[in-house]
Amino acid sequence: MARIRIVLLLQDLFFGGTQRHALELGARLDPSRFQVEVWTLAAGEDFLPLARHYGLSVRLLSRSRTVGPGALFTLWRALRADPPDILVPLTVVPNIWGRVLGRLAGVGTVVGNCRGAADPARQHEWLLWPLAGHVLCNASAIKARLSRTFRVPADRITVIRNGVNTEHYAPPPVLPDGEPVILCVARMDPVKDHATLLAAFDLAAAALPEARLWLVGDGPIRNEVTARARQSPFADRITITPGDADLRPYYARAGVLVLASRHEGLPNVVLEAMASGVPVAATAVGGVPELVVDGVTGRLVPPGQADALAKALCDILGDAQGRAAMGEAARRRAVEEFSLEAMARRHEEAFLRAVENRGRD
Repeated sequence: MARIRIVLLLQDLFFGGTQRHALELGARLDPSRFQVEVWTLAAGEDFLPLARHYGLSVRLLSRSRTVGPGALFTLWRALRADPPDILVPLTVVPNIWGRVLGRLAGVGTVVGNCRGAADPARQHEWLLWPLAGHVLCNASAIKARLSRTFRVPADRITVIRNGVNTEHYAPPPVLPDGEPVILCVARMDPVKDHATLLAAFDLAAAALPEARLWLVGDGPIRNEVTARARQSPFADRITITPGDADLRPYYARAGVLVLASRHEGLPNVVLEAMASGVPVAATAVGGVPELVVDGVTGRLVPPGQADALAKALCDILGDAQGRAAMGEAARRRAVEEFSLEAMARRHEEAFLRAVENRGRD
C-alpha cells in the first residue's frame, strides 16, 4: 500500500509553539504509512536545524519576510505540479491561502487547523471552513467556539491536544538554587499581554525582593516590551532574551512559568514547563484550564488583572514546599496525559479518516 504524502504548510520556521508542534508531529508519524514534508511560505529558519535533525524534508517556497503574491504564486504552482495526498495548513496565513489554493489546485484532502482562541475569526472560519475536509483544534474550548460561533459542524472538528517530549523536558536533579526566577516564554505580541505581566511583576517584586523576571522571546512588540521593562522600578531584575531552540536551561532555573495571555489555544510552553516540573501561573483563557489544575499544578487568574497575577506569583514562590508539590504534580500530569506519541497516533487516525471521507464534504 502506497504511503500517504502529507505536506505540513507553515508560514515560517521561526521559534514558536506551532512550528515546534509541526516538527514533533512530522517526526513521529509512522514512516511506513506517511511521507511527510514541511513547506514554508516566508523567511525564518530558526527551527531548520531541528527539522533536518529529525530527517524531515523542508521546502522553502519563499525567502521574503512576509507572505506576498510571489510566495502564494509559488505555492499554487507547487500544489498544481506536485499535489500531496493531504495538505495540512498551520497558523493563520497558511490556513487561509492553503485552503483556497489547495482546493483550486485540486488537492484531494485539506485538513485545517485552529490552534489559538483568536484563530477562528482571523482565519475567516465562517467562510472558509467548508474548504477543509476536516478541522483539527488543540483545545475543547476552541471546538466549542468553532461550533457555536462559526457554525462548523461538530463532526467536522476533532480535538487533539498538544503533546510534550517528557524525556527531553524533565525536572533538574534538584530544585533551582539562587534567586527565584519568574520565567515567561512567549512571542512578544499584544495577545501575550506583556504589559499586564510587567505590571504584575512590579507588584510582586516588592514582596519577593530576590525574584527575577526572565522574558524569553521575539516578536513585533519587542521594542515596546523592552521600553516598558526599563521603566520598571525593578528594571535591574528583569532580563530579556531572544527565543531559543533549547529552552531546558531556562526551565531548569525557573521557580514558576508565567503566561499573561489574553487569548490562547493549548500553549506548548505550559506543557514543557509542566514536564520540567515547573508550576505555572497563567490566565484562564482558551485551553489553558485544560492543562493547569488550579491549586494543584499552578494557579489560574483572569486575564488583564495584574493584581491577581501578582498574588499567584507570590503564592507559588512564597511557599517552597507547596511549589515543590505543584511541580511534582505538573510533571506527573504531563507524563500521564500529554505524551507526543499519543498526539501523533491521534493525528494518524484523523488523517486516515480524512482520506476515507474524501469527496463526501
